[in-house]
Amino acid sequence: QVQLVESGGRSVQAGGSLKLACEGSGGALSSWNMGWFRQAPGKEREFVAAIDWGGIGTYYADSVKGRFTIFRHNTKDTVYLQMTSLEPEDTAVYSCAGHSGSVNTIYTEQAQYIYWGQGTQVTVSS
Repeated sequence: QVQLVESGGRSVQAGGSLKLACEGSGGALSSWNMGWFRQAPGKEREFVAAIDWGGIGTYYADSVKGRFTIFRHNTKDTVYLQMTSLEPEDTAVYSCAGHSGSVNTIYTEQAQYIYWGQGTQVTVSS
């Protein structure tokens, strides 16, 4: 059974940093294209960042570009989201998602992902 489990979310002051982790089990996450999404209270879930399974290609939402970095450690079946210069507007539940197709590519749409984690809460206070 495939499972994605996020960790690392917590409360932090504006301007601070956090590193989220998404660990996979039950499948070869190292060969999946992965993404991070977030959902703020009262808002739709939105794309944050994505990485191909090769770990070379990445893509970011404009709102986080230059502040967030997605990277992966394939031998650990883990994908990370390093977040810096956090703003109150970054407050949300962050979820990772995986696509187990055979194409090494970037996916930015929720519907393109097959597997989802439960999410981890990030709260940024001003």
